[in-house]
Amino acid sequence: MIIYSLGYRHVRPPRGGFRRKAALDGDATPLTPSLGEQLSYLHSPRPFKNPNYTKNINRRAKNVKNVLSQERERDRLEREKKRQERLEGDAMDVDGQVPEEDMPSYTSIEAPPSLLPHKHYCDITGLEAPYTDPATGLRYHDKSIYDVIKSLSASSAKEYLATRGVSSIVK
Repeated sequence: MIIYSLGYRHVRPPRGGFRRKAALDGDATPLTPSLGEQLSYLHSPRPFKNPNYTKNINRRAKNVKNVLSQERERDRLEREKKRQERLEGDAMDVDGQVPEEDMPSYTSIEAPPSLLPHKHYCDITGLEAPYTDPATGLRYHDKSIYDVIKSLSASSAKEYLATRGVSSIVK
């Protein structure tokens, strides 16, 4: 006998097994399909390919590098065209706003440098470093890291500076 588990209690199938109902006689009214069965797409044909598709023989496959370079070139030409139109029309930007084509976006790499100051990171932990050791030039996060820096030898302090890309003389 099969026992079905529903969460915390076990349920047995009804006695007598699973019997099928007798087929309807000719004089009985047939069952009408429910609204869900009427709107179901289960039995409608779903062709895998579009029967009206024709392959373009003249189309050539391009790799991503070519597509991106063509897109950059098209964008550059559009910007040049707009700049020429602006110069010819003598359009003055009165309110001091940056024209839309000069605004940096995720796709343009020609963004101006940031006006915010550069963040400094601790050479030991990688956390933000508001302090710099005057003797070694190492940046540190807090007093406990400063104690570690004080206990470092000159050669290991040079190695930490070399990982940051600074080659200074350790006193």
